[in-house]
Amino acid sequence: MNPVVRWFHQLGSPPYFDRFAARWAPWCHLVALLLFGFGAWQGLFVVPADYQQGDSFRIFFIHVPAAMMSLAVFALMAVYAAIALVWRIKLCEILAMACAPIGAAFTLITLVTGSIWGKPMWGTWWDWDPRLTTELILLFLYLGVMGLYGAIDDRRAAARAAGFLAIVGVVLLPVIKYSVVWWNSLHQGQTISLLGQSKIDPSMVLPFWVMFAGVQFWFAGSLLARARADNLRREAGKDWVAKLAGHAGPEQQS
Repeated sequence: MNPVVRWFHQLGSPPYFDRFAARWAPWCHLVALLLFGFGAWQGLFVVPADYQQGDSFRIFFIHVPAAMMSLAVFALMAVYAAIALVWRIKLCEILAMACAPIGAAFTLITLVTGSIWGKPMWGTWWDWDPRLTTELILLFLYLGVMGLYGAIDDRRAAARAAGFLAIVGVVLLPVIKYSVVWWNSLHQGQTISLLGQSKIDPSMVLPFWVMFAGVQFWFAGSLLARARADNLRREAGKDWVAKLAGHAGPEQQS
């Protein structure tokens, strides 16, 4: 068997995933903090003030990475949910449900920082702008996935129901992305491009991508930590969990 394929098969084992997550989650968070520190220093003290927005533009280094992750995490959640529904892979159910609260946090950060940024630029904390409104709907979708998962006692049935909602909700993502193109919008158009030329000052490019890498590592660490906790709850009573807790399991005690 191909080593990569074998590794993925091993990762689907609850004990193996627990060891993997326990080992790498702290490292992901550490790398994220280092990247945040460097990116924040660059964004706050090295990049010059914007010629139109002054220093208020610096919230860009938090707002835009969070906004990009709010969409990316939902898409990833839907992918995990689809795999779980088709192939009944329990780990994918766990990972999909672990994505929801993290993605909701990124979406909330996007909305809050957008309002803070919008106040001096637009003269108001909130406007029913297409981009803002669709991003708010995305937050409600995240909360709906979380609520549906928590409302059903059977964890696997709950994950399948919530996962189906996540898959259906994917149709909102292109609407959010292209809302500034399809409708008249106060929100500025796309300024960051993964493949083409970004429409920002060159001095902003490095700190932006550093901050974006930081939120990705933070997401990875948080995903592993949350998935590990859910995995342990689901496997409670198994011998390997009992050994991890430092005492004998039910089978050994009998």
